[in-house]
Amino acid sequence: MSELYELPEGWEWKKLDDFTTIKSGKRVPKGCKLSDEKTPYPYIRVTDFSDNESIDTSDIKYITEEIYLKIKNYTITDNDIYISVAGTIGKTGIIPSELNGANLTENAVKIVFDNEAYDKRYLLNFTNSITFMEQVGLATKTVAMPKLAIKRLKEVNIPLPPLQEQKRIVAKLDALFEKIDQAIALHQQNIDEAEAFMGSVLNEVFGELEERYAKVPLFDVADVARGKSKHRPRNDKKLFGGEYPFIQTGDVRNANRYISSHSNTYSEFGLKQSKLWNKGTICMTIAANIGDVAVLDMDSCFPDSVVGIYSEKNSNEYLYFFLLTLKQQLESKATTTAQMNINLKVLQTIGVPLPSIIIQQKTVIYLDQLSTKTEQVKALQAQKMQSLKDLKASILDRAFRGEM
Repeated sequence: MSELYELPEGWEWKKLDDFTTIKSGKRVPKGCKLSDEKTPYPYIRVTDFSDNESIDTSDIKYITEEIYLKIKNYTITDNDIYISVAGTIGKTGIIPSELNGANLTENAVKIVFDNEAYDKRYLLNFTNSITFMEQVGLATKTVAMPKLAIKRLKEVNIPLPPLQEQKRIVAKLDALFEKIDQAIALHQQNIDEAEAFMGSVLNEVFGELEERYAKVPLFDVADVARGKSKHRPRNDKKLFGGEYPFIQTGDVRNANRYISSHSNTYSEFGLKQSKLWNKGTICMTIAANIGDVAVLDMDSCFPDSVVGIYSEKNSNEYLYFFLLTLKQQLESKATTTAQMNINLKVLQTIGVPLPSIIIQQKTVIYLDQLSTKTEQVKALQAQKMQSLKDLKASILDRAFRGEM
């Protein structure tokens, strides 16, 4: 980090270790499992950390009294601040009072301090600031890194004004952020409505086609096959690090129709263990996130959690739009072990309404036009949301320099 900047009179720089205690959470003992059955002992995971600096209580897990007695020293209260330190790193917040005394995952830490001497909302806001993120090595609020060490957190310097000034700054930030967050929510609503509109159009179009044309099994319309991959560590230099793109489920999920980037590559050895799928192949995820669909914009390999679909005789663009309508249907048929998944037998039950190639092409032209307009609306709304988020970051920076 750059040199600590000059503070207003009455402020001081303090390390977190000077006035807080930072403690890690604890995993459940080996052989023990979390439960959906409610007990007096909730267990908070990183997946429960919401984007609004609190806890999403919709899927809270619980532990038995026996497990609790083994890890009872690793709890959190609403006087503390939590920070995720593994997996998704850098998510911070305060737990709701109804979860007081809940056990905390080993992938997070709690910051404990005197609530009478320091304003916890001031400290929480600081964990969202550029000054904080630079010191802990986070280029953005959440990044992929092995683990955020407690030792590093203890060394973080925070600009501290007197308590009353902390409270004044928090009140000012709350007022400003309330308006900004309302605007962000409206832009997100516009994005959601645009996606819902496109989804309703797809359902309507293919609903009409199903009434007019016979449904043909998907496996008769196109070649359908699972990807191939060896289950090896991602740093296996023999398998990875070559010139052949290796697509994973996240690449499909995050694609805007076309997969034009990749998260890893296969070597010549890796290619021999897998298969190189041609550009233009439709990819569908069948594990974790079921039914995400995108089109390869490059020759690529992918794992068995992705299915490749390609037709020589029919419009692959037509099949792409049709497959977009299947997500909810496929999710309802998924089985759950460690994660949701479906097998090829489920896809064998899918029938495609199959008009002539000319009708397929006309359908694609119509849906392409609507899709382009929808994506333009979403892109504009996303740009406005990002501008508002950048404004919040700028306001925080000013606040912790004593310029508010």
